[in-house]
Amino acid sequence: MTYLDSLFSLTGRTAIVTGGSSGIGRGIATALAGAGASTVIVARGAERIAETVHALRDAGGTAEGVVGDLSFRDGIRAAAEDAARPFGEPDIVVHSAGINIRPPFAEITEDDWDATMTVNALAPFLLGQRFAPGMAERGYGRLIHISSQQAHRAFATSGIYGASKGAVESLMRSEAEAWGGTGVTSNTLVPGFVLTPLNARLQQDPRAVASLAARTMIGRNGLPEDFAGAAVFLAGAGSAYVTGHSLFVDGGLSAH
Repeated sequence: MTYLDSLFSLTGRTAIVTGGSSGIGRGIATALAGAGASTVIVARGAERIAETVHALRDAGGTAEGVVGDLSFRDGIRAAAEDAARPFGEPDIVVHSAGINIRPPFAEITEDDWDATMTVNALAPFLLGQRFAPGMAERGYGRLIHISSQQAHRAFATSGIYGASKGAVESLMRSEAEAWGGTGVTSNTLVPGFVLTPLNARLQQDPRAVASLAARTMIGRNGLPEDFAGAAVFLAGAGSAYVTGHSLFVDGGLSAH
């Protein structure tokens, strides 16, 4: 094993990526599989899952897909059990699945709130409760959450989405505390504005997209592949002393 392998290789590790068939989730799944992890994609659409798994295998990775619905408790639990079947219990769980309902704040309904909180916050909690104890027993585990700028600041109609991502970051810190010293870490990646299907509505306004790019220090908006290096770092052995941390991958947007 080379020095870099000892820090970053995921060979022999197993990973589950929710929302792994598109956007940031797919970018991360591609990176983990490329680094050697046997990777399970969990998402709702069978066709996109199959296409993603095919792409990962074509690139030399080991991957399987699971159709899962994280919008209700039993669906989350079923997805967890199904995802553990292809390669066994995971060493790495990436919570990238999310929904973004943004009506005007006064028009937000209780159903909007429940739907958003279930997918964006409850699913990471239940999956962590399911998998972290086994990780601790084995002495190695990585819980990686995807948050949002809106967990830290209000803009672009934050609404329930921002509230749900604030909950995710607090969950991450609680997990880091709970599993500290067991070999299990919990951290969060905080994107800026990333060109993904989740942001399709805002991308219809070229001026808004250009304005967000101008707020960065890099001069462009994010792409899913921008998260590859950070994800591999947080998933690997080299990040063993990093936990309870929010890592901003945003081109410097948050530094303004």
